Amino acid sequence: MPCTTILVGRKASYDGSTMIARNDDGFYDVKKLVVVDPKKQPRKYKSVISHLEIELPDDPLRYTACPSVDPKNGIWAACGINEKNVGMSATETITSNPRVIGADPYVRYQKKTRTQKEVPGGIGEEDLVVLVLPYIHNAREGVVRLGELLEKYGTYEANGIAFHDEKEIWWLETIGGHHWIARRVKDEEYVIMPNQFGIDHFDFEDAFGKQKEYMCSKDLKEFIAKNHLDLSQGREFDPRAAFGSHSDADHVYNTPRAWFMGRYFNPTTYKWDGEDADFKPESDNIPWSLVPEKKITVEDVKYILSSYFQGTPYNPYSSVNHPEKGIYRTIGIARTGTMAINQIRPYVPEAIKSVEWICFGSNSFNAALPLYANVARMPKYVAETTLDTSTDDFYWGSRLIGALADPHFGACIQHVERYQLAVASGGHRLLNEYDEKMIAKKDYSLMEEANEELCKMAKKETVNTLNKVLLEASKLMKNNYSRSDN
Repeated sequence: MPCTTILVGRKASYDGSTMIARNDDGFYDVKKLVVVDPKKQPRKYKSVISHLEIELPDDPLRYTACPSVDPKNGIWAACGINEKNVGMSATETITSNPRVIGADPYVRYQKKTRTQKEVPGGIGEEDLVVLVLPYIHNAREGVVRLGELLEKYGTYEANGIAFHDEKEIWWLETIGGHHWIARRVKDEEYVIMPNQFGIDHFDFEDAFGKQKEYMCSKDLKEFIAKNHLDLSQGREFDPRAAFGSHSDADHVYNTPRAWFMGRYFNPTTYKWDGEDADFKPESDNIPWSLVPEKKITVEDVKYILSSYFQGTPYNPYSSVNHPEKGIYRTIGIARTGTMAINQIRPYVPEAIKSVEWICFGSNSFNAALPLYANVARMPKYVAETTLDTSTDDFYWGSRLIGALADPHFGACIQHVERYQLAVASGGHRLLNEYDEKMIAKKDYSLMEEANEELCKMAKKETVNTLNKVLLEASKLMKNNYSRSDN
């Protein structure tokens, strides 16, 4: 599933939080945000896609999840945070190459035939949050548990997965069917991931020693040597060259997104434009991680995951007919189902550390709504989304605004920007109010009340904006006509 991910280390963020965020760019998937009670967590899990059955531990934690409303293809829990303040993204679909896939083929489901029994497939994006997040107490444990599952069951696709707690962020990437590597994000850095194999440096001595910053599957060194994957010619080992891709498709679909993200957070560190640029939209060597030139805010994360090459010739909404307009895949894209910014805050009591900023629909036109994660239930406005279009839930309100505003961008964008500002401002205001109230009273049960108030605020702003963009779209209908037109 094509997506875009950003990870922000605690010293790179504005308030000392760790943040992980990912666009879930499916195919207009209808999503909701729920809390999974340990009693409702399955003890035997069976995937829909790969028909794989896995026995699960008997001591799950409560966790949030953003599953598909229609369960026909499985749960697809896009993101979540558990009650121990550990967060996880689902998967960034990444790229690989024939040498890797040929050496360790993906574990794909095989149907029963006359001559062959049914063969279950491995694990994948459908499954990972459910299989891992309820059983981990810190980010490092997430890497270990997922690594063990990959080595045992394999996977049918190439994916990158993020884990974070109050202090650490780890990023894991799969290699073929059963292999993987993981790297800890430095506290002062952020990471940009646009659907490509990302990790650009790996320390094997640490991975097979103290595992302070790196981890990997047990036989990775032997796997690389046996299959001649190291292309470094005696220089430092390059994981991207060994395990990733280098294709024409990357240069229109993936690398331009990395370029725009780096350009936004490090505008003067490197030269990003012109013939003598250090990095261009089609550069394969854009760094996986960088130290930003200023602290990164929640609003920065939302902006960059909503972006469409603003201020460049590639902006599809530009009124200028530049020959390169719209040639690259944007970060904010029409088919996004959900995006969540998982934020774990170090400066408040344990109970209220975790906040999930949830978005639905195309990020270019939606708003980020913060909700306390460590609750027993989520409000109906985000948790009871239906498959039918409605203005009674956040998902459909967001989708409607985007679909109406996109074809009338010039007329509607001011309403969208005011909407995004109103929800973000209201979100910060209510978080501040309830943080102070709960800390003063030492009553953290008020989180559910706070979430209801946050949803009430978001619904008011969403309906108000929907009214405005609907009017603008109506005025611009092709059959608009009056006698004065003649």
